[in-house]
Amino acid sequence: MQLTEHAAALRAEGRDVIALSTGEPDFPTPAHVIQAAHAAALAGKTRYPATAGTPELRDAIAQRNGVTRAEVIVSTGAKQVLANAMLASLDEGDEVIVPAPYWTSYSDIVAMAGGTPVVVPCSMAQSFKITPASLRAAITPKTRWIMLNSPSNPSGAIYSAGEQRALADVLAKHPHVLILVDEIYEHLSYVPFSSFKSAAPELAERILIVNGVSKAYSMTGWRIGWGVGPAAMIRAMGAVQGQVTSGACSVSQAAALAALQGDESLLESRRETLHARRDKVVAALNAVPGIRCPTPDGAFYVFPDVTGAMQRGGYANDADFCAGLLDRAGLAIVPGRAFGLPGHVRLSFAYSEAELDAGLSRIAEILKGN
Repeated sequence: MQLTEHAAALRAEGRDVIALSTGEPDFPTPAHVIQAAHAAALAGKTRYPATAGTPELRDAIAQRNGVTRAEVIVSTGAKQVLANAMLASLDEGDEVIVPAPYWTSYSDIVAMAGGTPVVVPCSMAQSFKITPASLRAAITPKTRWIMLNSPSNPSGAIYSAGEQRALADVLAKHPHVLILVDEIYEHLSYVPFSSFKSAAPELAERILIVNGVSKAYSMTGWRIGWGVGPAAMIRAMGAVQGQVTSGACSVSQAAALAALQGDESLLESRRETLHARRDKVVAALNAVPGIRCPTPDGAFYVFPDVTGAMQRGGYANDADFCAGLLDRAGLAIVPGRAFGLPGHVRLSFAYSEAELDAGLSRIAEILKGN
């Protein structure tokens, strides 16, 4: 967001800048969702909602996840679900295992709640995924949570059912460790997706699933996310939420309900569009000297290794590399250190074809000349 805002400031100064830095799809919110929000507002559904969410939306989420309403909380975005969980459960010094690369807010949310992030680097060679051995080595008596993200931001990595089962076998031996799985990109998967909970049903009383409408339904600004977990955990998270924001926007909840209950055929067509964009971006980046770009399994990001390009161009680190692209080529992307894994960059392909083509051309022009 900081890079995007900086790019906007440069544009305001008259610079020609392209930002491929934010995780926000360029598709519009579906028309029927907007119509449902309008109808809710006209019908007077504009008063304080229940802290944990409207009964209708919680029931719809519960039905999708095979749980009861008491096991669902609706929040002002998935980020608040994460914060609620950490604030409700962490004591000072509790440890949270965070595989890197991770979404940049994970470690800060843990620290804000008084916890200690235990970052476990997961290299490109291991497909950016934590292994059972690494997980086992990271667990201590102070471990309170592990935070997983599948499909991943920033790498697009997806844990297969078999990989989830292997991690579950380790976690089964450590009943003091809770499991948070962020599945916000569930519907943006280019390989088969399975939820961690379905791979490890015996651990259900320790699992919190985080999801929402922001990414798949292009509803980032509506700010609706949810958590699905054990009723006691949800009650504790609701107690936190009640003192921070109370219930999420009532009109946005009506919109989210329409998204979940309406025609979802657009999800497949949009996924196909993103799939094609992914293949274009991966091919273009791998044609640039010094860049190695693996193909992501999901989400709408690539997370290439740029150490070769950094060396060729004389850049000190990935932050310097990104600053150079912004200054020399007018292109904003995000350094990998923001996600806990230096030497990489994150580039979003949730942009128009024209923006992607222009951005990729600028990368090729600048780096092929080094």
